[in-house]
Amino acid sequence: MTLASPFVALALLAILYPLYRKFTRTLISDLPGPEPETFILGNLRQYFRSQAGEIEFEWQEAYGDVVRFKGPFGEDRLLVSDPKALQYIYHTAGYRFGKQAEKRQISIMLSGKGILWADGEDHKRHRRIMTPAFGSKESKAFVPLFFAYAAKLGSKWKDILATSPKQESVFNVSDWFSRATLDAMAVAAFDYQIDLLENADNELGKAYSKLLVGAFGSPTEGDLLQQFFMPYLPKFLLSYVRSSVPSQRLQYFRNAKKVAVRVAKGLIDSKTEALNLGKGSRDVMSLLVHANASEEAKTRMNEEEMISQMRTILLAGFETTATALSWCILEVARHTSVQDRLRREIRAKEREIKARGDTEFTSNDFDAMPYLQAVLKEALRFHPPAFNTYREAIVNDVIPLSKPITTLSGKVITEIPVPKGMKVVTSINGYNRHKSIFGEDSHVFDPERWLNPGRIEKMVNVGVFGNLMSFAGGIRSCIAWRFAVLELHAFIVELINTFEFALTPEAQMVRRESCFVMSPMLESQVDKGAQLPLRVKLASREED
Repeated sequence: MTLASPFVALALLAILYPLYRKFTRTLISDLPGPEPETFILGNLRQYFRSQAGEIEFEWQEAYGDVVRFKGPFGEDRLLVSDPKALQYIYHTAGYRFGKQAEKRQISIMLSGKGILWADGEDHKRHRRIMTPAFGSKESKAFVPLFFAYAAKLGSKWKDILATSPKQESVFNVSDWFSRATLDAMAVAAFDYQIDLLENADNELGKAYSKLLVGAFGSPTEGDLLQQFFMPYLPKFLLSYVRSSVPSQRLQYFRNAKKVAVRVAKGLIDSKTEALNLGKGSRDVMSLLVHANASEEAKTRMNEEEMISQMRTILLAGFETTATALSWCILEVARHTSVQDRLRREIRAKEREIKARGDTEFTSNDFDAMPYLQAVLKEALRFHPPAFNTYREAIVNDVIPLSKPITTLSGKVITEIPVPKGMKVVTSINGYNRHKSIFGEDSHVFDPERWLNPGRIEKMVNVGVFGNLMSFAGGIRSCIAWRFAVLELHAFIVELINTFEFALTPEAQMVRRESCFVMSPMLESQVDKGAQLPLRVKLASREED
């Protein structure tokens, strides 16, 4: 009898499991999608180990705008690129779709309990306090600063080119952009000098410039499983893992936190003292310190939250901008006619500025340059630095669809009931290449589409810039999107006006690597981090 017990158990399992699947099967299980690679990891390995967006485009083409795929141990998940569904998730039901539990744990390691981590009432409070620091007026005030750092980068390149054969050289522009934008962000946000362009050994700069690649690049199967199990660990064990478990990946988080917390505490103290003396500055941190001095609890954050906001702004404010700039300049190098046309527009506006007696571009000048706007929007559409987001249904809900879906059983549906706890990946990649919105040539880089309104179909209102999803949307839209757009405008104008960019053989091997953001890296050299080697020389001024 004892020997037979295991076989009886297996027989019962063989009978009961199909019944369990039958009675627990939901509509989600009836949606089209790929077969899982393994039971343990589902489709996660192919999703996270492919080039960023590659598997999303493949699944979107094969299965449609809502794809059911598998997480660990048979868990159903959804990949969504349907415009109406995204509008519902981000806008209509924003707080009913919170951040996935494992992603919140990663946010704690990455930037603490700041706005990236917060949900619900905490998120409302954080956003209410921070939004005024990133308003239109506040962002426009930093345009001269952005130009100053773009010019400083250009000056460094000019010095190198002056002593180079044929006055041209190959630069890893991705590395230079990271250093320049981190320098600019530190001054604009905190009035803090990092000077990575001058000193690559700055402790804070070093900790953050390598953080994302080191912590998120090329995840192993073990890494993916660890993320899945994190929310189920007791708090004391999670704290121990974050602080003490030997891990090269975790060490990147620890190093960045250690340096950032020390710097942040010093900055908060100095800015609080300045405020008390009536000498407050206009950098972002000073504005937050000022807001935090309010007597109203709903407009205040504690010190831990203030430090977390600094860590969040520092990381998000430079890495995404540097990445967006890298992809934009790569496409400009690939399309010489685009580069030439953009340079002509910049120089025409430059002559106009001089004719009116001014010396600097303003945000109004950017707005009056349609091709500059078109190039930037197309670059952000084609290569969104943040290429997806992760949501989880907080309550049972129903997601509406732009167009009907035929399920595996043949049922035609126009909405999807999602149970509480359902994990959803919102595909920014998929939406930004959606053929119903951007045309059949949506997988082609073409700024011209933004100059011809008939080529873009606005189905619903989703994004904050060009109705793209590149800065997300709704309650979770990037709080500093205006800030980022103006910084990108300034760097693009300065660099294209001054330099000519051309592809190198190595640049033909660039892949879109997933490491929290979508970084440019070289095939077979992912271990070396972000790389974008382009040939650079001074742009001719003969036509002027």
